[in-house]
Amino acid sequence: QVQLVESGGGLVQAGGSLRLSCAASGTFFSLVPMSWYRQPPGTQRERVATITSGGATNYTDSVKGRFTISRDNAGNTVYLQMNSLKPEDTAVYYCTNGKFWGQGTQVTVSS
Repeated sequence: QVQLVESGGGLVQAGGSLRLSCAASGTFFSLVPMSWYRQPPGTQRERVATITSGGATNYTDSVKGRFTISRDNAGNTVYLQMNSLKPEDTAVYYCTNGKFWGQGTQVTVSS
């Protein structure tokens, strides 16, 4: 059983930044890709960014150039640095290893 715990969400003004963290339990963290998803109010969950075990990254088009995903394998943690935030980034953000999901952290961007 893997547990994923997100933190770092909050309320920020448009143009601001937040850094989300996802702490993972388990001994195989470094071997699997990790992703961040988000679910805006009233819409489906969407993938935001993925980082492979080797550190390769990819992003959904709407966050390219603003968000950066990274991982600390020694610390079993994956991060999402979010800059130049927009109101449309408002959502609950989740991390996942493809099988297990965290409980989510709320990000609210005010205009």
